[in-house]
Amino acid sequence: MPKFFTFLLIAGVGVAAYVAGAKAGTARYGEISDAAKKVWNDPAVRKVRDQTYKKVEKAAKRAARKLS
Repeated sequence: MPKFFTFLLIAGVGVAAYVAGAKAGTARYGEISDAAKKVWNDPAVRKVRDQTYKKVEKAAKRAARKLS
């Protein structure tokens, strides 16, 4: 599982670097932005995102209880 998250992190940094460094102009930026929005709003990605938020919230509550 950690390898998958490492891959996602590297891919995300790569995409961000490409967008930041692209010299293709605003049209290409718009295409990339639209594609990223489609992926971000995809139902499968949304489901994983919601599950991740719930796990983080649960872990934060456990950590807060341990520190209290």
